[in-house]
Amino acid sequence: MSTFDFSGLTPDLILDAIESQGILVESGLLALNSYENRVYQFVAQDNKRYVAKFYRPQRWSQAQIQEEHDFSIELASHEIPVVAPMIIKNRSLQRYNDYYFALFPSVGGRQFEVDNLDQLEWMGRFIGRIHGVAKSTSFVHKPTINVNDFLVKPLQELLQSPLIPSSLQQPFFAILQQVVDLTLSLYSSKSNIRLHGDCHPGNILWRDGPTFVDLDDCRGGPAIQDLWMMLSGDRQQQFIQMDTLIEAYQEFCDFDVAQLALIEPLRAMRMVHYMAWLAKRWQDPAFPQAFPWFADGKYWEQQILGLKEQLSALQEPPLTL
Repeated sequence: MSTFDFSGLTPDLILDAIESQGILVESGLLALNSYENRVYQFVAQDNKRYVAKFYRPQRWSQAQIQEEHDFSIELASHEIPVVAPMIIKNRSLQRYNDYYFALFPSVGGRQFEVDNLDQLEWMGRFIGRIHGVAKSTSFVHKPTINVNDFLVKPLQELLQSPLIPSSLQQPFFAILQQVVDLTLSLYSSKSNIRLHGDCHPGNILWRDGPTFVDLDDCRGGPAIQDLWMMLSGDRQQQFIQMDTLIEAYQEFCDFDVAQLALIEPLRAMRMVHYMAWLAKRWQDPAFPQAFPWFADGKYWEQQILGLKEQLSALQEPPLTL
């Protein structure tokens, strides 16, 4: 198998992989903003723009990637604006020299405005449509959002990381353990559906409405996971935003308001998982270049403050409508 850090993914290999699908690259390869995988935009011989996505080896299995593709294609077949992989030679997932990759049409747009209630209403309707389709069946190979993957394992990875300054380890791990313990006691989801999974503003392109991209992290989980990352501002602003989202969402799919209690536990899980993700990927040369602040003491001081704020948020009553 190829190495975990893409050291064998050379420009020549990328071009050969694309051309193995009968597509001739006429432009250079423009690297897009992606760190987990490697993603490149190019212009082909037909003067159309495409995107080639090379999956990080040894992360997802072939079956898991295929399940991501099938979900995207299913959503697109229901006229939901999701950028689905191209089907070439009767398959969407290609392989070249031990690298799995896929080709997509290139789609433009701007990031949607999280403080724009009209756009949030659109988002609520489309996420409701996604979940209406998603509920028809469950993932077989893709994992669920669970405390082991998002809290327990990340905590162990951070405990083993040499990147946390020794002078900050005691206060950092003291507050981190409190956040982990409280989140473990608060998070429980008995209603798991297929999700986009990483539905944050960076994965939404806006042009006369939303277009959803990058289902790489699609998982099973509670519906609120695809909604809470749209929230911003203070508690009153978040109340208005969530009310707007859910009212539009319920035009297409029922929503269990009890899931509002999962917002802060899910936020805590994302915070802990993100720090551990950076620590785990640090051996990939792309990460120190892209995140040089991660090894700086000021970053860990900020994380201590952020975790204290999150602990306080976990202790507050859940958002209600």
